[in-house]
Amino acid sequence: MFDLLKDLWGFARERKKYWLIPLIGTLVLLSLLIALAQFSAVAPFIYTLF
Repeated sequence: MFDLLKDLWGFARERKKYWLIPLIGTLVLLSLLIALAQFSAVAPFIYTLF
């Protein structure tokens, strides 16, 4: 997982596409929220956000 993030960071830095960084951060946070919703007792509360 960290290798993928490091590669994406290297791509954005080398190609000067810094607008990708917030997009990548949002995707990582959303994936963590989904993982938390599947394996936690707080899932009903997270589902009410959407």
